[in-house]
This record gives sequence, C-alpha cells and structure tokens, in this order.
Amino acid sequence: MRRVVESNGRPAIAPALIAERWPRPHGRQRMDVQPIEERTMSGLTIYGDVLSRTDRVLWLANELGLEYEHRPVSLAQGGTRTPEMLALNPNGHIPVIVSDGQPLYESMAINLFLARKHGGPLAPSGLSEEAQVLQWTFWVVTEVEPYVARALRNVGAMPGDPVNLELVAEQLARLKPPLTVLDDHLASRPYLLSDRFTVADLNVAAVLSWTALVGFDMSTHSRVAAWLTGCLSRPSVPRKSLPGA
Repeated sequence: MRRVVESNGRPAIAPALIAERWPRPHGRQRMDVQPIEERTMSGLTIYGDVLSRTDRVLWLANELGLEYEHRPVSLAQGGTRTPEMLALNPNGHIPVIVSDGQPLYESMAINLFLARKHGGPLAPSGLSEEAQVLQWTFWVVTEVEPYVARALRNVGAMPGDPVNLELVAEQLARLKPPLTVLDDHLASRPYLLSDRFTVADLNVAAVLSWTALVGFDMSTHSRVAAWLTGCLSRPSVPRKSLPGA
C-alpha cells in the first residue's frame, strides 16, 4: 500500500490503485480505492490529481509495482501555485515527482525516466526500441494531444469552463488522420513496438483515454479501439470521469 497525504496535511494509508470520481459542481469529492498487490520501495512522491496528466504517471508507477506517496494536488483548486509546488515546478503545473530527492516535471519525461530507472518489460530493450518509444511518445504529444486537450477545455467539464461544441467537433475531426496512422500501424502487431505492452503503449493510450470523455467515436478505427480497450482494461489504470458523468 502507498501513503497518501490529504489536503489538510495529515497522512492516510490507501492502496495505490485509485478509482476516482470528481464531484459535481457543488458536491464533495468521492474517492473509491481498490487493493493492489505487493510493491517495491522506490523513494517516489507523485504530486497531482487523477483528472490531469498525472493519471499517466500513476498508471506507470502502478504498472512498475512501485510503492509511492501520492499527494493529490489540484490545478483547479490553485494547489499548484503554492510555494512548495512552485519550488518543485516553477511553471505551476502538474504532475511533478520527487524520486530519491530529485524533482522532475513534464509527464512524458517522468514516464520515460521511471521506465528507464526501474526497467522490466515496459522499458525499451535496446537502442532501436528506445527510439520507437521516443517516436510514439513525441507523436502522441504533437499529433493527438493538442486536439484532445482543446476539446476537453470546451465541453464545460469543470465549473467555469466554456462550452463550444462546434469547436469540440472541429478538434475531434482533426484526430482522424493521426488515428488512421495508428490504426494502420496496429494492423501487423498487437502493440506499438511488437508483441508486448510497453511504456510507449501506456503513453499513447493515456492520452487517448480522454477521447471517450468528450464523445469521440472510435468505431471507424477498429484496431485502435481494440488496442485501446485492452490497454485501459489493465488493472493498474487509474479510473476517472468528468463531473456529471
């Protein structure tokens, strides 16, 4: 089990796999937890909440079987602008980790670092696989995530967010060409690199996991849909839903 520090600063013990639902605009946050198996010590603290890019870092830490302390700092509640957080990331964003005393921010950099540090089947096995991991990680950040992020910011998911469904539709339409590239790639292999799930799959699937929350129809990309369902069915995936869902 991992150690969670609550917003009032008091420590609490909770299992590392989170199933979380954000509150409705005037409700209280509900956090459901599920047990997870034994973990290895890593000297790791993860800052950020599951309804952010922190979800991909939590997912990887769970996949690696790491014991970690999770501090659920919320961007929406101004938690990233405290002196403590700005000392760790002067940009005022999440996620941030501290691994054996070393702060690190930017979610994909964190995941690539953790995969290399702890190794195992999720990590690249050599230079060629490392290049492919970098390729697919940069691909999803540049070709997919900007459109997903803009769509999420315009569906009125959080109190005060704008609602612009025409803009949402435009952004989701822009996902079709890159997803066709991914669909074609998956025609000859079950995972992005070969026959095993790696950090490349996790990084890409973590970004695409948000598409269902804004109503994107993945049926026209059947191989991507099947691959994504398999990735998101893994027991280490943090569960999330938008308010009101």
